[in-house]
Amino acid sequence: MERGSFSTRLGFILVSAGCAIGLGNVWRFPYIVGMYGGASFVVIYLIFLAILGLPIMVTEFAVGRASVRSLAMSFDTLEPKGTKWHLYKYFGIAGNFLLMMFYTTISGWMLYYLYKMAVGGFDGLDAAGVGQVFGGLLASPGVMAGNMMAVVLLCGGVCYLGVKAGVERITKWMMICLLLLMVVLAVNSILLPGSGEGLRYYLYPDFSRLAEYGAQEVIFAAMGQAFFTLSLGIGALAIFGSYIGKRKSLTGEAIWVTVLDTFVAIMAGLIIFPACFAFGVDPSSGPNLLFVTLPNVFIHMSFGRLWGALFFLFMAFASFSTVIAVFENLICAFLELLRIDRKIIIRWGMLLIILLSLPCVFGFNIWSDFQPLGKGSGVLDLEDFLVSNNILPLGSLVYLVFCTSRYGWGWKNFIREANTGNGIRFPHAIRFYATWILPLIVLYIFVAGYWAKFFS
Repeated sequence: MERGSFSTRLGFILVSAGCAIGLGNVWRFPYIVGMYGGASFVVIYLIFLAILGLPIMVTEFAVGRASVRSLAMSFDTLEPKGTKWHLYKYFGIAGNFLLMMFYTTISGWMLYYLYKMAVGGFDGLDAAGVGQVFGGLLASPGVMAGNMMAVVLLCGGVCYLGVKAGVERITKWMMICLLLLMVVLAVNSILLPGSGEGLRYYLYPDFSRLAEYGAQEVIFAAMGQAFFTLSLGIGALAIFGSYIGKRKSLTGEAIWVTVLDTFVAIMAGLIIFPACFAFGVDPSSGPNLLFVTLPNVFIHMSFGRLWGALFFLFMAFASFSTVIAVFENLICAFLELLRIDRKIIIRWGMLLIILLSLPCVFGFNIWSDFQPLGKGSGVLDLEDFLVSNNILPLGSLVYLVFCTSRYGWGWKNFIREANTGNGIRFPHAIRFYATWILPLIVLYIFVAGYWAKFFS
């Protein structure tokens, strides 16, 4: 059975960061930072990132590295005899498929908008015209399906080249370009006339907004963003842990991934808010921010076609890196389960993912009457809910309990693996917190997500 590995530490960090960095860094994080008090909210967010996201990431890396297996066989390898931890593989694999089923469609939107910006497709349009472009895209199943298929073929092609030559090498350069693009775009936004008001709104600590929304709401928003931003719980980080050696301790590596994820999120705000305030455009949240609000900003900007194309190139890199990471996780899972040639799995996998992604495409047009989560919802909302509100928190809970409980892999085995190698050590002193308190926090996020969705 052919199994790859990373050739460099930098490759591991950048590919893992590429998995963690996603659309939430851009279309949600800046908005909630501005909404809940700017820099004061960022401080709360960073605290939860350190005490919530980071330990879970280390557990996932540790399970992957110790087992040298993917989600499919890591629990089988490490679990005590007679236990059933390995059953989580089925939920985890389902979660990876569900993520691909809607993320490929959204990534296709990025590809489409990159093309539209590059060829001047927004030139001369007013605000209503820009909105109609997005509406027209959603109403065209053929165009959406074509871009979705292009994403699957491109990202599948990267995986087809292998772990070192494809996943590591190409994702590494995509991430380097992504980080450079963000700096260039942020500098351009900050230098725009009238950008100062946007910077103040985004970065100035405004504790009155904390009081306005209430401590509980602000803390939950920070907690939720810190948890979901790192793509924890579906084994996508465990697979990369299985591709690295034991030269470095895992806490230091997790910190690097977290720092890069946070850098991208903060830089996204430095791109969006100064530009929006400079041109008097309301910085909304969600898809409208990317596909309606920001194109309206770019068409009023000097060299707007260039800046718009660069922005959607950055967004394409961010979304593609996640698709590649999840695809690689699925490939390795089926490689271990079926023990057949990697390239055969990829060829059939691309076909399967294309077919499974079509319901998300159709949910915006020919299946628009299907509204599973209430009026205005669609297939994408259902798939996102199943992943974000169910598999991610429950999967994180599984990794946590598995690594801390004597009925699982156990604390001693986990801490030995996490602290193998040079670098920052995972602290022994937080054993009680990691074993009892942190699982309760994750469980709270799970329950609160359901409450907010169906009862608030």
